[in-house]
Amino acid sequence: MKTLKQYIYLSAGLLSLASCKPSFETPTGTKGSADFTRYISVGNSLTAGYADGGLYLEGQLNSYPSIIAKQMEAVGGGTFAQPLFNADQPDGSGYLKLTGFNPDGTPITTTVKDKHAVRGTADIPGFGTVTLYTKYTGDINNYGVPGIKLQQITYAPYGNLNGFFERMLPGNPPTNTTTYLDFVTAKPFTFFTNWLGNNDVLGYATSGGAGDVLTDKTQFNQLYNLAVAKLTAAGQKGAVATIPDVSTIPYFNTITVDAIVAGVKKANPTVAGIYISARTSSVLATTTYAPRLATSIDRIILTFDTKKIGQLVTTPFGNLPYGLTQYSPVDNQYVLDVNEIALTKEYVTAYNTTIKAVAASKGLAVFDAYTFLNDLKTTGKVIDGVSLNSNYISGGVFSLDGIHLTPRGYAIVANEFIKAINAQYSSSIPQVNISAYNGVKFL
Repeated sequence: MKTLKQYIYLSAGLLSLASCKPSFETPTGTKGSADFTRYISVGNSLTAGYADGGLYLEGQLNSYPSIIAKQMEAVGGGTFAQPLFNADQPDGSGYLKLTGFNPDGTPITTTVKDKHAVRGTADIPGFGTVTLYTKYTGDINNYGVPGIKLQQITYAPYGNLNGFFERMLPGNPPTNTTTYLDFVTAKPFTFFTNWLGNNDVLGYATSGGAGDVLTDKTQFNQLYNLAVAKLTAAGQKGAVATIPDVSTIPYFNTITVDAIVAGVKKANPTVAGIYISARTSSVLATTTYAPRLATSIDRIILTFDTKKIGQLVTTPFGNLPYGLTQYSPVDNQYVLDVNEIALTKEYVTAYNTTIKAVAASKGLAVFDAYTFLNDLKTTGKVIDGVSLNSNYISGGVFSLDGIHLTPRGYAIVANEFIKAINAQYSSSIPQVNISAYNGVKFL
């Protein structure tokens, strides 16, 4: 049994150890050389949180800028306001949801159209009909506008032609004359992210080269310099992102030529392949198209209805099976052929050369989305214990439209921006755990 004296000595020793116990404090984040007091995001649909073929409330709430802004709060970031659709109209423009799978494993999707935020339409002379969405009147930090090109940021009538931009402006069509660049820089800000430029190639690619044009490289260079000059005019710091190689996204890699041919050969083993109407040259000025057999390098777009293959269509040579003869090839708007792929790569490379050079001249952080998404397709990644790749639905990154991202995909982009910002400005913005964000949801 311990004596009283021994007990006193033991107690004293414990007290002494307690008094010498080291304290552990949670490290405080630092903003480094940047100021995140008022952060704004500039960009297109990816910036707005567009997903599953539409802009809707859940997607907006999981936009990568809103995720970044939340993390910036740890290093002095301020309030971040988004032009959200209200709780009574959460479906916004409408979007796709996954409802099941066919016996062959292909997904079944349905368009959500119950609580849209559509207030009407406007007929713009010389342009056409524009869908108008419920106006937003509050403060804005996320200036993402689905559909906008860098080419359009100084075009004064654009606020009448794009309903997603129009809803942010006070006026109604055709009275809007504020340019996008002037609009985003109208209020003082201290930090920005800029991911403009994707649509300057994406529209051309998703239309199979048939429904849009690539923005001229010189014009892209001039406008990107102009945009960044205005965004940094008061000494603001920021981060920019490069343009991805669009041919690597699920929109162009889910329905493959080989899979279509294999399906056709089950019914008719003598079929040589499928014919497509393809560009004959990768020189932009040469616009000749001619029928040829498709190869595995040609990309069929995600929205192509494969049931069209083999159906009889009217041609100058009589009724022929669609896609199975040189006289009834798959129309070029359904295919990004090898020469169109070469063109998109050429222009993306030029755009990214501009982006990196402008960023370097202004000391901006750069998220190299081109390299990141190429790596995601080539080798996949494991982040926070989650295996990820660029496969449609199962990859976890791309939403049901095969172009835009899931909440998990946007969280990954947010982290990549944060890494670039921290490296450039010696800040310590914490990253998010991407496992807390979902991929494609099955409803």
